[in-house]
Amino acid sequence: MPEKKQFQAESRRMLDLMIHSIYTHKEIFLRELISNASDAIDKRYYHALKGGETGLDRGEFAIDLTADKEARTLTIRDNGCGMDAGELESNLGTIARSGSLDFKNEIEDAGDIDVIGQFGVGFYSAFMVAEEIRVRSRKAGPDAAFEWYSEGADGFTLEPCEKEDVGTEIILKLKADTDDEHYGQFLEAYRIKELVKRYSDYIRYPIRMAKEKSEEEDGGEEKDAGTEIETLNSMSPIWRRSKSEVAEEEYAQFYKDTFRDMEAPLRVMHASAEGAVDYRALLFLPAKAPYNYYGKDFEKGLKLYSGGVMIMEHCKELLPDCFSFMRGVVDSQDLSLNISREMLQQDRQVAAIAKHLEKKIKAELKALLDEDREAYHGFYKVFGLNLKYALYASYGMQRDLLLELLEFPSTTQEGPVTFAEYVSRMPEAQKHVYYATGESAAQIKRLPQCERLTDLGFEVLCLTDDIDEFLMKILWQVEDKELKSISEADLDLENEEEKAKLEQEKQAGKSLFEAMKEALGDKVSQVVPTTRLKSHPVCLTSGTGISLEMERVLQSQPGAEGLPMKAERVLELNINHPIYAKLQGIEGEVLGDYANLLYNQALLIEGFPVEDPVEFSNAICRLML
Repeated sequence: MPEKKQFQAESRRMLDLMIHSIYTHKEIFLRELISNASDAIDKRYYHALKGGETGLDRGEFAIDLTADKEARTLTIRDNGCGMDAGELESNLGTIARSGSLDFKNEIEDAGDIDVIGQFGVGFYSAFMVAEEIRVRSRKAGPDAAFEWYSEGADGFTLEPCEKEDVGTEIILKLKADTDDEHYGQFLEAYRIKELVKRYSDYIRYPIRMAKEKSEEEDGGEEKDAGTEIETLNSMSPIWRRSKSEVAEEEYAQFYKDTFRDMEAPLRVMHASAEGAVDYRALLFLPAKAPYNYYGKDFEKGLKLYSGGVMIMEHCKELLPDCFSFMRGVVDSQDLSLNISREMLQQDRQVAAIAKHLEKKIKAELKALLDEDREAYHGFYKVFGLNLKYALYASYGMQRDLLLELLEFPSTTQEGPVTFAEYVSRMPEAQKHVYYATGESAAQIKRLPQCERLTDLGFEVLCLTDDIDEFLMKILWQVEDKELKSISEADLDLENEEEKAKLEQEKQAGKSLFEAMKEALGDKVSQVVPTTRLKSHPVCLTSGTGISLEMERVLQSQPGAEGLPMKAERVLELNINHPIYAKLQGIEGEVLGDYANLLYNQALLIEGFPVEDPVEFSNAICRLML
């Protein structure tokens, strides 16, 4: 009679938690046990490659399921690595002790193979449906086999047993059916097939089960003709099938199941290449950003397979930062099964695949832009900021890749426009691509500086993201047209007559401008006349150095208080506005009040707060009396 060994006290509590709390659906136990069997086969194959066994063919591996309704047992059998007595006690006698995780750690330096059962808890999900579990296992090499047996939290026994073949078989004695739970369903062939298809269809080894054959007698009736072995899983991942064989619904379901998204992808890219670069890829453009996309714990990268073996869960080298939102898998036969993380970063094949994928993603996004503008707007609202940051971070080096994917609201179009669309409709007299920054397109359209440009028929791009102004400075020009902010001091919009009038006014109003500058002190660098405005009396423009928008963005950053990040401000007076005529002949403190009132008005229009609200209010009152 074998001695019963006890689980540790913590393990007993964990087992109870496993059975009653961790798994929501009892059917999940079959997925866990099949995954563990797949890991065991991986482990045996890996050690065979390292010289532990010779003559092993990967095609010999399989996972077999057997249901016995009379005995109420379900058996999961594999011909994987097997376990000796010590490993059975260590791996199954301690909850959350994982042989698969030990294996992963063992090969950490030699190669990175992703294994499923890394947490050592999946096996115990079987106790949700089984009243007793018997594990018989034989390891490659030794002749001895051992049996581990447990009825749950009371403990387990371990003793030698007879088993001819290397591998492990797990025999579950299912619980009796109750009014609330029908455990016998897991002995029905149709139910087992359904669960394998749902959860384990992409396991790379055949999952087999015997089924009854029947043949027709002369009288038309069927008779029992014995059994035959049926493979329940496809073993051929969806990305290895041709596009014509995969329905749109299958793509969507694969994406949802694999990447845990509730929504179908916005776009699917099924690609393959042979020759110098050999790979298959299935990429998805999400409809929305993952909840942690802008968080520190987000990991970009594609799932990387080599010959059906998972190499990396997140292969960062396959995606540039600008396309980090893409999800998908890449499978290449040319990658070594035992390739290490460090080697992978230097692998030329991976670099070549990444270059191909970059071009394909760009082409797919461009096609979406050209073919379905509304869908592209939806994508851009979610991920457009990522494209901008990537282009800025590369100092414009990714211009060829990303520039034509950018779009912005404008003063003349209902929807966003691209640079190419903007340039294509520029009037012949227009020299520059004009842009303005602000909190919203509606606010930008009301800027005083926009009126003159609108009258001339010039379109203005409305930039509302913090990164936009910095990006424009990096790009500098598009299609040989200089990018120019409408808040710059000199837009060169005046005709010869206006230029002459401005020059004359600079001289005639010199004392007025100097007096207003003195009243404003270091708030502005100068006060000048302008004809760029139409209905507004005043505006602020930027001198040399950073712009007003850059000042706003930089000062909003944490720790920016007190740093010298102030734009040079120029106060421009509209010489064609009645207010300018009103200023003539005013002197002293009254002129100072007017100067500060106009300056604060310009601040408010630009979206800046009034620097001294109390004084601003008092100045208004003084001028009203």
